[in-house]
Amino acid sequence: MKFWFIAAAVLAGVALQPSKAQEQKYDGPRPEKADVVYIRHLGKLIETEVGEAKQSEEKNKSVYRVPGATSPARTPMAEPILLFKTDRINPDKLTLYKMTVEGGQRVLSFPSRRGKDSPKPIYTMVTPIERGLFKIEVNEFIDDGEYCLSPEGSNVVFCFTTY
Repeated sequence: MKFWFIAAAVLAGVALQPSKAQEQKYDGPRPEKADVVYIRHLGKLIETEVGEAKQSEEKNKSVYRVPGATSPARTPMAEPILLFKTDRINPDKLTLYKMTVEGGQRVLSFPSRRGKDSPKPIYTMVTPIERGLFKIEVNEFIDDGEYCLSPEGSNVVFCFTTY
């Protein structure tokens, strides 16, 4: 009987120990604005370009356009780390896409029927850092080019360029 009591006490003590992730506090820079994505780069934050993609319907596809051939928010990282302080936008609903440049605009086209020509979302991992603050890591190497994160069901875009 004593064995079970001791074993239960030891297991309860282990369960009460904080994990290493809980022990570590984030002491890096924090986003200035809520619901804006920031690129973490060399100990500082770079605000992504916030805009709204203009949607149009063309030949069996939905086309989203953002003015300008390139974003002023730039990073050399092939797997950028982003920070996001949430107020209204759920960070788990942000999707990352690569955009093409056509006629001086950044463009993303979705065919009305999903298929080979549909843009593929880029894998990201969202990790809570502290209440209301999240780290978004791009989980694959991305090529140089224009990218946007957009909340599901919205035309709001957070754009950046990798070089």
